[in-house]
Amino acid sequence: QVQLVESGGGLVQTGGSLRLSCAASGRAFSNYVMGWFRQAPGKDREFVGTTSRSGVVAEYADSVKGRFTISRDNAKNLAYLHMNLLKPEDTAVYYCAARTLIPGTIFYTTPDKYTYWGQGTQVTVSS
Repeated sequence: QVQLVESGGGLVQTGGSLRLSCAASGRAFSNYVMGWFRQAPGKDREFVGTTSRSGVVAEYADSVKGRFTISRDNAKNLAYLHMNLLKPEDTAVYYCAARTLIPGTIFYTTPDKYTYWGQGTQVTVSS
């Protein structure tokens, strides 16, 4: 099992940047595919991005592509979501999630595919 705790959320102006962190506890962090999702009030939880176990490859939602980047430090059991050029529509609670890898599948882009979740961190982008 793995426990996840997000941090780094806050209030930022349009065009600003934030870096969210996801700290994992438990065993073998490098065994887990990491994903980031967000949920705005009244909306479903939506995919933001995901990275492979090594962090070498990643996949992003079209809405954040070119602005957001996922990285991870397996030695420190940390994953990051670097957010640049933030827009008011990026306002949401952001969650990190983890799951083990199924051979033959690299990316998981829907919430139901993930086993472990953090509690979320609020990101608010003012216009």
